Amino acid sequence: MGNNRNNGPNILKEKETVLKMIMIYCRKKHLSHELCSECIDLKNYAHKRLSLCPYGENKGACSNCSVHCYKIVYSERINKVMRYSGPWMLAYHPIYSVKHLLDRGK
Repeated sequence: MGNNRNNGPNILKEKETVLKMIMIYCRKKHLSHELCSECIDLKNYAHKRLSLCPYGENKGACSNCSVHCYKIVYSERINKVMRYSGPWMLAYHPIYSVKHLLDRGK
């Protein structure tokens, strides 16, 4: 099951949301209009982990998951991005923000 690629609508939505958060972070912290190499690396890692999620389309929020599939260094980086970008998501992408907050309750 862990080798399957998840490409259903829920996983694609999660990938899009994490990309938007990383883009906000990179634009504001790294002052870059395009993703810098560090943020591209984080995006690629996050998308890979989502593609390989054992829960697939039934996944809830990663913060509520019993399986911690991120390496510690990436976990720290994505948490930093999400803490910073979360409030900005309300301004730039309010629909994604509401959906993400609702998914955290799962």
